[in-house]
Amino acid sequence: MSKIKPSKGAPYARILGVGGYRPTRVVPNEVILETIDSSDEWIRSRSGIETRHWAGPEETVAAMSIEAAGKAIADAGISAEQVGAVVVSTVSHFSQTPAVATEIADKLGTDKAAAFDISAGCAGFGYGLTLAKGMVVEGSAEYVLVIGVERLSDLTDLEDRATAFLFGDGAGAAVVGPSKEPAIGPTVWGSEGDKSETIKQTIPWDLFHFGDRSGLPLDRQGNIKFPAITQEGQAVFRWAVFEMAKVAQQALDAAGISADDLDVFIPHQANVRIIDSMVKTLKLPEHVTVARDVRTTGNTSAASIPLAMERLLATGEAKSGDTALVIGFGAGLVYAATVVTLP
Repeated sequence: MSKIKPSKGAPYARILGVGGYRPTRVVPNEVILETIDSSDEWIRSRSGIETRHWAGPEETVAAMSIEAAGKAIADAGISAEQVGAVVVSTVSHFSQTPAVATEIADKLGTDKAAAFDISAGCAGFGYGLTLAKGMVVEGSAEYVLVIGVERLSDLTDLEDRATAFLFGDGAGAAVVGPSKEPAIGPTVWGSEGDKSETIKQTIPWDLFHFGDRSGLPLDRQGNIKFPAITQEGQAVFRWAVFEMAKVAQQALDAAGISADDLDVFIPHQANVRIIDSMVKTLKLPEHVTVARDVRTTGNTSAASIPLAMERLLATGEAKSGDTALVIGFGAGLVYAATVVTLP
């Protein structure tokens, strides 16, 4: 017989508040066209993106996270001291250690909250949300702060015609806490590592710093290019449209609802064509509000879902209590989908 005392947490968990931060600089497609041979029409038709936000020197990963997190904490109606854990999903915090989550937890004024970073690409918010739900129900934290944050402008090759226009910067945050009824459904998540080459960093850090530099790509000035994110666009598009629609449907089934029961659909903001194709494949009814924040925010990876969620609630396109399907997918390849009740 076990001598371990059972944990006591909340019966269920829910999102209690959301917050977002978009850098002040707005970058139109015309700026991107200064370094690639393309057109505004081509970028809009391929991705739906019209503008994106790029961070300035003071808008660090930590600074953007703190701004978004402060709004989420206020929206949840709690104090920073009540946050028991901080989970940050990012691929663009360049210090290997310590985790940026520890700095964020301290500067927010939490009471020595557990804090750690995760790397799950564009599915990072879904991964963090799942971890947060587990902590609240298990009882290791009453309130968990989940942050998705990226400075992808630092990892963008502005001479790469396939990706230069895609990425933006920003931070989105959510507070997860106790609930008396189910408000975060079962997560359908997984990975397909055999497809890892379709989205990746161009050059590993060790090769960039210590390897044979003779074969590394050069920019127009003859300098070695800084590592960037690259992808096989068509392969990613097919995977996202066909495979992720199946995962989204599995999340609906796991939550015990149908597309007709949905109020809102918040997919990863990668590409409007992918979003529209998923809507068609899932046969979502016309009454379902669909997030298309990518048009003015670009692809912000782990930040895209909470940023889109925050904007829908702020504009009134979605309202508190709505039932929303969220799904993130990207580098790894990894994915995570679940149904939530909006705060």
